[in-house]
Formats: sequence, structure tokens, C-alpha cells
Amino acid sequence: MAKSRLLSSTLVVSSMTMLSRILGLVRDVVLMGVFGAGGLMDAFLVAFKIPNFLRRLFAEGAFSQAFVPVLTEYKEQKTFNEIQLLISRVSGVLGVILLALTVAVLALAPFVIQLFAPGFVDDPAKFNTATELLYLTFPYLFFISMTAFFGSILQSYGRFAPPAFAPVLLNISMIVGAWLIAPMLDKSIMALGHAVAVAGVLQLIIQLPDLYRKKLLVAPSIDFKHEGVRRILTLMLPAIFGVSVTQINLLLNTIFASKMANGSVSWLYSAERLSELPLGLIGVAIGTVILPSLSASRAKADMIEFGKTLDWAMRLIVLIGLPASVAMFVLSDVLMNALFVRGEFSATDGDMASLALRCLSGGILGFMLIKVFAPAFFAGQDTKTPVKIGIVSVFANMLFSVVFIGIFYLAKLPLHGGLALATTGASFVNAGLLYYFLQKRDIWHFGKHWYKMGMQFVIATLAMTVSLYAVLPYYPQDGSAWAKLAVLIAICVLGAVVYGVVLLASGFRPRQLRHG
Repeated sequence: MAKSRLLSSTLVVSSMTMLSRILGLVRDVVLMGVFGAGGLMDAFLVAFKIPNFLRRLFAEGAFSQAFVPVLTEYKEQKTFNEIQLLISRVSGVLGVILLALTVAVLALAPFVIQLFAPGFVDDPAKFNTATELLYLTFPYLFFISMTAFFGSILQSYGRFAPPAFAPVLLNISMIVGAWLIAPMLDKSIMALGHAVAVAGVLQLIIQLPDLYRKKLLVAPSIDFKHEGVRRILTLMLPAIFGVSVTQINLLLNTIFASKMANGSVSWLYSAERLSELPLGLIGVAIGTVILPSLSASRAKADMIEFGKTLDWAMRLIVLIGLPASVAMFVLSDVLMNALFVRGEFSATDGDMASLALRCLSGGILGFMLIKVFAPAFFAGQDTKTPVKIGIVSVFANMLFSVVFIGIFYLAKLPLHGGLALATTGASFVNAGLLYYFLQKRDIWHFGKHWYKMGMQFVIATLAMTVSLYAVLPYYPQDGSAWAKLAVLIAICVLGAVVYGVVLLASGFRPRQLRHG
């Protein structure tokens, strides 16, 4: 990908992602307002988290990280007919694996719920509801994984908008389900299961026109012996663990939370959704855009261009990730109060969710760094290193969970906060080890220009923090929902303006964000 297109492609993905995240936020506000943070919502979140977790592994995670470098290499070195053959064979193999997995999980649905939420066993109503919902939500895995497969192809050919827009359809479908369909059903929460199933089909369909125009929509064919398929599977199997460590850690939190106070799953979910807002807007967008570019640089053995692309991505990550982490911590109470406390989601629920957000906020930068560092290994078709680091990170998360839950228990604090803090600690273990091996192997390291630039980011973030604390007393705790939202937006805009002004005053210039 040409240098001039990296930033524009990032802006395309970020804008589509912003639309999706805004609608996602509206969706979560609607869901919590309609269903609250009790047993029904906990049951749905677990039933939806299972296919969503596997989606991150098969789709956005391991599969795309293994498939894109191989497809990029085919584009550089093979004929168009060979590219079509690769796509045909990969779609056939991926499809049959997904179908087999879907059938197996649906056949064992009660056991799967018991595995992912063992705490639900003591509440038959919640357990049975989660099982019924899993029957509706799990087929979503097949459709969304195939959507991600087609999206990876389009991204490799410079078409980022359709894949980035697809999640918007999920948010719209769930909002319609909660508002319009739920009141019509005896068991209202089942409307969300139907909404997820419909969204999976719609997200797949919108990818097809672009693929057809590029003559890349070819009939699937199952061939496990195809050279490209074997390489992708070889890269994918270990990458399943390596690239999805964050999701594994969050899933462990769900398992622990299912045994905690009623509503713990929902409180953690609300916090995760807000913490993922900057991650999705910048971290995922940049990680998506740079992978084809990094893969092309490795295929050409152009390590200078490879390093420039990584350095450019890091500048954007730190520019956004550092202030976002701090702002989420400072504004956690206000964010939950303004966005979620309404309807069935009580003020107490808001307090519990804001505690989780404070504990997760520090990890936003860590999560973003993983999104940049991991593709640097996958672009070179190295999946072993991230896997080893992933194993360490998962064990670190389990250790942190035990330690922090114990500390929170002794301090008489809600235990779900310890789980969130453990996830934050594990994210920095993961990101730190990835960077250690990047610089040890002389792939990339922070250059001298980062000393000054890093200090500029820190100074601007400190100024933003002071300004946020200064205006927080003006937030109307008992005002109308619209007044609260208006003040929240004003506070966020003020913090962003202070950050930008101080950053410019410190000598930072927009041209420093140019590639190279």
C-alpha cells in the first residue's frame, strides 16, 4: 500500500468504526435501559459472548492475521488465477470447519454454557435462558467469520469501507430487536438472539457486491492439501492463542464474574464497551490498515519501509491511547451516569460499572499497543512468538485475578473490580513482551525522536487531566438525561482542546504524523 494511502485508509476505517461505535453505545444504552443489569441481561451477554469470542479467534484475530500475509504474498508473486484458486480453497476449508464447530456447539449447548458460566448452574432460570439464547446466537459465528474472510480480501485490495461498515448492521438489528420486537415476545430477551442471527446474514451480504466486481467472488472448494491452505492453517493454529489473548482474558473474567454478585457480568460488559471505544476507533483501525502494508514490505524484504510503517502507527497509537486511558479513568463515574443510568439500569449499577471502567481504563493503551505490535510478527509469518507471549499473558491474568480479587475482598470492595484490574495488568505484560522481542530482534524500537515526542504527549496529557478535574464539579448529577449528556460532551471537548493546544505549544506538529 502506498504511503499516502495509509493515513487515508485509517481515516476511512476509523470513520466507519466511529459510526459503528456510536451506534454500539446507543445499542448498549438501549439494552441496559430495557433489560437492566440483572439475570436476563447476564444470560444474553454470556450467550452472545461465546460466538463473539470465537469470532475474534476465527475472524478478526488469528484467521485474518494468518490469511492476509499469504494473500499479499500471492498478489506479489502469483497470477490472478492462482489468487482466485487460493480464495476458493480457503473459503471451502474455513466454511466446513465453521459448520462442524457450529453443529458441535449447538449439540452440546447446555455443557457449553456450564463451561463458560459455571456460576449459572445454581440459577436454573438464568442457565436455561442462556442455553436457549445460545441456540439463536451461535450460528452468528459462521456468518460473521465468513464476513471477516471476505473483508480481509477487500482490505488487501484497498477496500476498507465495506468491512468497517458491517458492524453497524449488528447494532441497528439489536436496537430494533430491543425496542420493537422484545415487547411482542413472552420472553422479551429472546428478541436479542433473533437480532444477532439476522445481523450475521446481513453483514455477510454487503461484502458480496465488491467481491463480485473485483472477480474475487469464487465458488468454495474444500482442499486441505492446497499449498496456501496448509500455510494458512499452520500459521492460524498457534495464532488463535497469540492474537486473541485479550479476549481470552476477558472471557476468564466472565467465568469468574458468573460466580460473583448478580449483575457482575453486565457491569463488566458496560465497562468493556466503553473502554473498547478508543481501541476500536484507533487501535483496531490502524492494526487493520498496517497489516497488508507490513506484509508487502516483508514480501519485498524492505525492512526500512517496514520500520517506518510501524513507527508511524505507534505515533498515532500513543497520540490517542495515552490521553484516552487517562480520560476514561477521570471520567468513569460521569460516563456511566450520563450514558447508562436510566430505566432498569440503576444508580447502583452505574457505580459498580464505573469501578470496573476505572480498573480497565489503564489498559486501553496496552490493548492498543498489542494491536500494532502483533501484526509486526504476523506480517513476517511468525506466529510462535506471539503464542509464547500469549501463554505468559494468560497465566499473568489468572495470577493477577487471584491477587487482586484477594486485595479487593480484604478491602471490602466489589470483587469484579479486581477482575478488571487483572485484565489491565495482563495487557501490559503482553504488550511489553511483544516490544521486548521486536527490539531484541532489531525489527523495531523506539528511536531517539521518541524521547522528546513522548515527553510532549505526557505534558499534554497532564494538562488535560488537570482541566478535566477542574470542570467535573459542574456536572449535574441530578439533571435531565439530555442535560447530563450535553455537559459530558462539553467536558470531553474541553479536555481534547486543552490536550491539542498544549501539545502544539510544546512543539509537536501535525507533520510528525506523516508516514516516514
